[in-house]
Amino acid sequence: MPPAADAQTVGTSPWGPDDEIGRLNLMTDESRADVLARIDGHTVYDLSVDYFIGMPSWQAAGDPHYRIWMTHTPRGTVIDDPLGLGADMNEHVSYTGSAVSMYTHSGTHIDTLAHFGLDGEIWNGFSADDHLGDRGWTVAGAEALPPIVARGVLIDLPAALGVEMLADNYRITAGDLRDALDRQDVALREGDVVLIRTGRMQVYEDAQAYMSHPPGLGMEAARFLIEESGAMVVGADNLSFEAFPSEIETNYVPVHTYLLAEQGAPILELVYLEELARDSIYAFAFIGGGLRLRGADAAPMRPIALPLRPAGE
Repeated sequence: MPPAADAQTVGTSPWGPDDEIGRLNLMTDESRADVLARIDGHTVYDLSVDYFIGMPSWQAAGDPHYRIWMTHTPRGTVIDDPLGLGADMNEHVSYTGSAVSMYTHSGTHIDTLAHFGLDGEIWNGFSADDHLGDRGWTVAGAEALPPIVARGVLIDLPAALGVEMLADNYRITAGDLRDALDRQDVALREGDVVLIRTGRMQVYEDAQAYMSHPPGLGMEAARFLIEESGAMVVGADNLSFEAFPSEIETNYVPVHTYLLAEQGAPILELVYLEELARDSIYAFAFIGGGLRLRGADAAPMRPIALPLRPAGE
């Protein structure tokens, strides 16, 4: 199995030397069939956020903000006549088109195992020297990730702690997660997609409030999710998933490197969990697929959650 977090070396996959998806190998035909057989289709929860100019995004390292611009408009097409159709046709047929530009980690998205590594290597010992070209990674890119169909679990920390939202820079502990799960009467299982609510999504429309000093996961909590509970994918409603400043002097993002590089666990960020929390839906079918951006270290995703019927129904 992958080494402990303190070793600070990339993990070697138990699924073989060619493995690019890590713990997503826990998803099987049987596990997918089991969760799909229990879906209650009366309600669908959209777990994604809107994209808009001025939206919150990771900006600390100088990455590009989200932008959208019009490439064609009904009135502009009449003037420009880009297809040579003439004014009469362009006035009759209204043409609208647009383009977008953004960092791959914008909005609701999944981090691939190429996102963070250690000493020039990522999960399973793939190296930047051998596997990273000018057009992205030749291994472990977003196109390698399969669609995810699994049991999802919401851990609602503000409800468990009796607050509206976790405080700035709050570092989530394993005890916080255990207490919330006990309150919800939900047990984690191997292969779950575990989504943690901090409450920060309540201020998503205010980019500065959302981005500033976000609460996040600590190392102890990350180990609990993977090593004790068997989570396949972990995620949250905040910007950076983990808390800052780092607990480890020699690593500024130890939770990311532990999950991605050492344990092979993809991370979901900016997941919209407010409606699930409002309705106390703690276990559900999680269905989502990232865009197949070849060679990319992340991909936008629009996941959905569907409540489950009780076992035996």
